[in-house]
Amino acid sequence: MGGRTMWQRGIRLSAVLLALVLAACSSGNSTDTSSGSSPKPITLRVDLFGDFGYHDLYKQFEAQHPNVTIKEDIEAYADHHNNLVKHLAAGSGADDVVAIEVGYIAQFKAVPQQFVDLNKYGASSLKSQWLPWKWSQSLASNGAQIGLGTDIGSLAICYRRDLFKAAGLPTDRDKVSALWPDWQSFINTGQQYAAHAPSGTHFFDSGSNVYNAMIGQIDPAYYDQNGQTIVSSNPAVKQAWDLTMQGIAKNESAGLAAFSDDWNTGFKKGTFATVTCPAWMMGYIQGQAPKTKGQWDVAAVPGGGGNWGGSFLTIPTQSQHQKEAYELIKFLTSPSSQAFVFKQTGNLPSQPQLYSDPSISGFTNPFFNDAPVGQIFTDGAQKLEPQTLGPKQGDIQTAASNAIQSVEQGKKTPDEAWQQFLTDVQNLS
Repeated sequence: MGGRTMWQRGIRLSAVLLALVLAACSSGNSTDTSSGSSPKPITLRVDLFGDFGYHDLYKQFEAQHPNVTIKEDIEAYADHHNNLVKHLAAGSGADDVVAIEVGYIAQFKAVPQQFVDLNKYGASSLKSQWLPWKWSQSLASNGAQIGLGTDIGSLAICYRRDLFKAAGLPTDRDKVSALWPDWQSFINTGQQYAAHAPSGTHFFDSGSNVYNAMIGQIDPAYYDQNGQTIVSSNPAVKQAWDLTMQGIAKNESAGLAAFSDDWNTGFKKGTFATVTCPAWMMGYIQGQAPKTKGQWDVAAVPGGGGNWGGSFLTIPTQSQHQKEAYELIKFLTSPSSQAFVFKQTGNLPSQPQLYSDPSISGFTNPFFNDAPVGQIFTDGAQKLEPQTLGPKQGDIQTAASNAIQSVEQGKKTPDEAWQQFLTDVQNLS
């Protein structure tokens, strides 16, 4: 899911995570069975950031495992990852199952002793179910697999048909896609929109969201293959920054911080015409603005391809119900469960066998004007080139978003904000 993902105010996890290398590990190997034939009743706690669409799946699992009760904890993105660091450092407090967003998985897999190696429960036999790069993202250097992948963030652009019509732009999704074969064309379209835009609206919601989509299509972006940060020396990063600044300077951005109250209100009131749309964003829009059904549609992302977001389900070694927790995450990430979640929330499966399933590739979403979202997002997933990620990916993304917002808020010039971004990146090393 994502994150969702690296848009919100982040935290620096690295110093604490380094300390965890020296932390002692708890065994947590209790199977919680009674001396009789019936398993002892247990409660599995699941810690997520946002709604992953698992509620009906929990009921199915509980029906199949009468001794298990599942309790879900949902935290804000930043709080979730921050609290996980604290729980790991303290040696207690972590739930049995904890979701980790892709922007932070490299940091947590650097301390594999804090997580159950899922291979000991047979996860390695399931490896072929996942996209190879998705499986590798949660594979620690010692060979331990610390998480099973949930979704990936194949990219598109969600747009408001009613606002496009009012601004004199085409509303048909194929014609809209043709407006922006690349990101410069996207910014140019923003000027066409602005010329006749309904009062009080902007072309896109947030400069950081447009920037992050561009970054999601670049490899390498923030890190090279040797794990070195290359933000200041990578011309593709600066190009994405400059294009974003161009759109902000032309008043195309509503200047809203993603996942803020104002951003949520913007969905409800229709104050922006487009939003960068990883597959999981569809569920977020539907949840925030249910009364806008039929006003939204889905077009191709400029440049094609790209990934933004996606998560993993892990089991901290603190869990006293590791075997049962593994059975749960195996179930939640199974092909049938991922297919179910996609139809409920839009979270795109990370298992490619589903992309040729007609119930997925042929799925249309009535909320988005019956857009063929199955085809749009699975096509994007198959074009997707995995990006090289580094241990401070999430922190760098947060630093970029903060710098862009400082420009939108009039606190810094684009040049000043760029220099601040580079300074923040340097301070992370």
